[in-house]
Amino acid sequence: MSKIKILLLLMFGLHLFKSNAQEVESTSYHWMLKALLSHTVKEISVQEAAEKKEAIFVDSREKAEYEVSHIKGAVFVGYDNLTLKPLKSVDKSQEIIVYCSVGYRSEKVAEKLIKMGFKDVKNLYGGIFEWKNQGHPVWNDSQETEKVHAYDKKWGIWLKKGEKVY
Repeated sequence: MSKIKILLLLMFGLHLFKSNAQEVESTSYHWMLKALLSHTVKEISVQEAAEKKEAIFVDSREKAEYEVSHIKGAVFVGYDNLTLKPLKSVDKSQEIIVYCSVGYRSEKVAEKLIKMGFKDVKNLYGGIFEWKNQGHPVWNDSQETEKVHAYDKKWGIWLKKGEKVY
């Protein structure tokens, strides 16, 4: 087989792989997420999530992170001090999109929601970092802001847009 045919087959195969993978803008971020996450919960891309009008966004970061900024209208539940009381009256068939900084903590919270009987739970692939990286707004209590809690300097490298707060 010629080198050109092999190259074309490889390029086609990579296109198929990428088209089936969740979308984040950075290839290195994608590979980090692929290794970090267990992929036990259905994942949703930022592009898909941004189009959802009826979904409930659930923030699974810590309170200090949430207070810096969050996706508008997100319900805070936390992680270390997880409280699912804010979701007590939510219909179990309601679409829920859980997020954190990059997707690890939200995956674990999403697993708990599924065990509680919620039927349509998704993990935001790339978390609030990718949400902001793709130009979507974040809010504090009263207004849109550029600030995003970057967790720490190690994880903050994945936040490319906005003002990092530690």
